[in-house]
Amino acid sequence: MSQGKKSGVLLVNLGTPDAPTAPAIKRFLSEFLHDHRVVNLSRWLWCPLLHGVILPIRSPKVAKLYQTVWMEEGSPLLVYSQRQQQKLAQVVDMPVSLGMTYGNPSVFVGLQSLLEQGVEEVIVLPLYPQYSGTTTAAVSDALTRAYKKMPVLPHYKFVRDYYEHPLYIKALAESVRKHWQEHGQSDYLLCSYHGIPKRLADEGDIYPQHCERTTELLAQELGLDESKIGMSYQSRFGKEEWLKPYTDKTLEELPGKGVKSISIIAPAFSSDCLETLEEISEQCKETFIEAGGDNFTYIPCLNDDDLHIEMMADIVGNV
Repeated sequence: MSQGKKSGVLLVNLGTPDAPTAPAIKRFLSEFLHDHRVVNLSRWLWCPLLHGVILPIRSPKVAKLYQTVWMEEGSPLLVYSQRQQQKLAQVVDMPVSLGMTYGNPSVFVGLQSLLEQGVEEVIVLPLYPQYSGTTTAAVSDALTRAYKKMPVLPHYKFVRDYYEHPLYIKALAESVRKHWQEHGQSDYLLCSYHGIPKRLADEGDIYPQHCERTTELLAQELGLDESKIGMSYQSRFGKEEWLKPYTDKTLEELPGKGVKSISIIAPAFSSDCLETLEEISEQCKETFIEAGGDNFTYIPCLNDDDLHIEMMADIVGNV
């Protein structure tokens, strides 16, 4: 942090629909899936497919899924992100605001909130431990768009990743230990990361290397060898090949290899959301049990856990 300038923190997450309804989901998915960082196909091909087929079909289905995880205060991702914002502000003793790459509150709104509090230097912390062009770089793009609307640009520092930060690994490990103390230790720990198309990794995206390193460090911290811990990728979309191994296929295979009890954690997600609370906790459990597994437990994201907030404070304080 620079001496003499008032600093503030902008936490950025992906975003979430405003309501668990088909129209709100359609608005959110339209913004999200229009981003070239997320889908870098020709607009001539993609836009008719998106608006003519995908949004009309997916929006009502996704709305029903959101209704199963929606919290009293709102969308889980927004609720946990707001709690992170509030707790971090208490620890770092500087303004902390929240922005979303897609949906509300926007990155522009988050920046405006800091500037209105007299902040001259913004520390931008995307809540993605592992870098990917589809997520972290999209935050940078949103920041640039927000800056275009401002007469005076604040100084800013951008945190690119924290996939091997000691406090991040410690927080993950402690969440696993705590879960096992409460539910019993399973035969196997599966680290499930959000997938990206393999094509993007082939073009140079470093995301898979970051995921592999996080898994390696977590295994070391927990003292687990490769017979007790593994990694996979979830949430693939469309027909092209994504990063492998796939989470659902892995869960189908593990019981046949003698793994009857499994715990699954999602290290790429800083907050619980639809992908963790519905896809992993419900769909993946069903897949594993149907394949012959006996016991499946989901280890929640770090959310507003004290160690997670301590990690954020350390990153902010040393950027």
